[in-house]
Amino acid sequence: MATPQDDRFIENRTFDEIQVGDEAHLEKRLTMEDIKLFAIMSGDVNPAHVDDDFARSTRFQEVIAHGMWGGALISTVLGTQLPGPGTIYLGQTLSFRLPVTLGDVLKVWVRVTSKDERRHRLTLECRCENQEGKLVIDGEASVIAPTEKIRRPRTVLPQVRLTERGRLHDILSAADHPPAITMAVVHPVDRESLLGAKAAAEHGLITPILVGPADKIQAAAAEAEIDISDFELVNVPHSHAAAARAVALVREGHAESLMKGALHTDELMHEVLKRDGGLRTERCISHVMAFDVPTYPRPLFITDAAINIYPNIDNKRDITQNAIGLAHALGIADPKVAILSAVETINPRITSTVDAAALCKMAERGQITGGTLDGPLAFDNAVSEAAAKAKHIVSPVAGNADILVAPDLEAANMLMKQLTYLADATGAGLVLGARVPIVLISRADEAITRMASCAMALLLNDYQKQQRLSGQGDT
Repeated sequence: MATPQDDRFIENRTFDEIQVGDEAHLEKRLTMEDIKLFAIMSGDVNPAHVDDDFARSTRFQEVIAHGMWGGALISTVLGTQLPGPGTIYLGQTLSFRLPVTLGDVLKVWVRVTSKDERRHRLTLECRCENQEGKLVIDGEASVIAPTEKIRRPRTVLPQVRLTERGRLHDILSAADHPPAITMAVVHPVDRESLLGAKAAAEHGLITPILVGPADKIQAAAAEAEIDISDFELVNVPHSHAAAARAVALVREGHAESLMKGALHTDELMHEVLKRDGGLRTERCISHVMAFDVPTYPRPLFITDAAINIYPNIDNKRDITQNAIGLAHALGIADPKVAILSAVETINPRITSTVDAAALCKMAERGQITGGTLDGPLAFDNAVSEAAAKAKHIVSPVAGNADILVAPDLEAANMLMKQLTYLADATGAGLVLGARVPIVLISRADEAITRMASCAMALLLNDYQKQQRLSGQGDT
């Protein structure tokens, strides 16, 4: 039989077992994660606790714990040790003597000072001291102690991982400098398309040209209460005509980018890909998603999830180069490119492994430039240093990939949606390789996604202009 000290179990001390002078304690070191979790739980985002810059301007000169964090630790001792499970908390007084700062170790004591035999009540002295023995918090608690013995398996709490967002916001911040680009918004006859254009315009990212049936666009704007009076409106009868006219605006020099509205992607891309009158270049057109994955320390680019279904090696070369060019535009000078497959070894029966090896050799020979390539790499080896180490993979890319090149559209699309729906990732996408960047908007996209996609188009357009002016051409 397990003893009461077995940490697999939690056991109380009944009123009859407790004597005046009995005490219990715990120790806890304060981390930034503790502060953030307490702020999330309580909603207390006082900048003294969560804002480094503000905290430095206070009398304490640094971030401090919420006062009630220490109070919560006292509650922990009362509820889990003395008296333990079955305790009813009646009251608590607290005096806060000193701040608790990051790295401080609190020793929390409770000591029984009196017993009320008739009502089974206890009064307990409560003290919190830091690692230097200085009194931080003191007070008194009043509880009703349990009268029946309780012994239960200790609940194993789930691990909590705090995730930081903001990488898409970083893209927006970086887009503050170049002037807005003129963007033809194709067939924006629904609320979502108009909101995306309006928000991007308000942030100084784009100057929209709305291309589509004027009556439908104006009706959608009126229904959604969106003011589009400042936007140029090009009236055409239907979505096919809108796609054709938007492409023509680019060719005529009146637009520097395109945004998909309420029409099918195929309908827009049909006009873009026309041999005569389209926006083709020598480069294969491809799609890149830039993801903010909360559990990954940097933006993660995935390609191609929307255009090339089963790309050949020449297509993959262009797909890779397009993604590298976008990474450069967003400030990543030497992006690490993982060519994905199911395994990390070359197997002639798995075409993607052979393609990966060929792409790496092409990079060595200068046929792909501007990034560091490795492959084949399985997904885990591409994004996890621990997984790469376990497989004895020595590579500058493994575990640190910036760009993931999937073997085909199916794999890329599934990976993209898994990150979105299972990993709480947020992505912004562009079609690359045409004369201008093309923003593909989905009805399900959040406002931040729409604006970040426009910001990427702005940054890429500006980067490509600078490259042309310097005589380097597009990477």
